[in-house]
Order: sequence, then C-alpha cells, then structure tokens
Amino acid sequence: MFDDDIMIAAEAALAAARRAGTMITTAESCTGGLVAGALTAIPGSSDAVDSGFVTYSNAAKARLGVDPAVIEAHGAVSEAVARGLALAARGRALVDAPEGEKRVAVAVTGVAGPGGGTAAKPVGLVHFAATDGMRTLHAVERFGDIGRDAVRAASVRRALALLIDVLG
Repeated sequence: MFDDDIMIAAEAALAAARRAGTMITTAESCTGGLVAGALTAIPGSSDAVDSGFVTYSNAAKARLGVDPAVIEAHGAVSEAVARGLALAARGRALVDAPEGEKRVAVAVTGVAGPGGGTAAKPVGLVHFAATDGMRTLHAVERFGDIGRDAVRAASVRRALALLIDVLG
C-alpha cells in the first residue's frame, strides 16, 4: 500500500514515540488520513498511535479548534493553520488521556491538485506542523504540480520526518 521509504519513516516515527513515552495524533487535510494510515499499517502501532483527524474542509478545521479568524486571515494552506491544527489535535487528544500521558501531534494542510491552486498558493504547496506541547515545529514544501498522488505521498514522508524531529 505504501512505498518502502514511507514504511521505514513510519517505523522510525513509532520507535521515536515509544522511546519518548508518548502517543501520536494526526490532523490531516490534503493527505486525507494517509499519515495515520502509514503509522497504523505497522503491526503493534496501537501502543504509539492515539488518534487521527481528517479536517478537509475549513469547517472541520474550525470544529477541531482552529480559530476561524485565523483561517480567514491566512487561508487554510498556511503556517498559522498548520500550527493551529497541530495544537488543536494535541489538545483534543489530551482531553481523555490518562493522567500524565504525553501526546504529540502532526498536521498537514496543502494543495494536492490537480485543481485548487492559485498564484499565491499553487498546487504542491504544503504546510506541516508538529508539536509536543513545549515547542511547535513548522515546515513548508513546494513540491510543484507533480500530480496529486505524488504530492500526497511526498507530504506523508515530510510529515513523518517532522514528527520524528519533534520527538527527537
């Protein structure tokens, strides 16, 4: 289902989460749950994966906890929204977490194509954020108009790498 390099990255992210004693939550827009899918494709991942949210629409992003004014001001594909998604997903995952359990979250929002791009936010633009509650890392990639599947696969790879970075 996933390329070998994605599975290797998913295994590395799970190992990092286990070493850190934390659980992973995802918040995904353009990847539509593929990051969570890659993580949970690994047998035994339930000891390191807590939950995932697919927030494809702006309304779903707001329901998760991203301030609608932030979405309006910056657009769904932005650093501010990626950071907001990561923080909101982590916060939501902590609501019912056992006392003292740690959570990290990774978020992805972008334009996978083939349509939907603009001059300011072209197809292939993707923002990522990962947070452990103490720090929130951000990354942006401009993959270009390489095709929807390729943008989504590249986004999964980058999200997993950022997740490893925040866990490291």
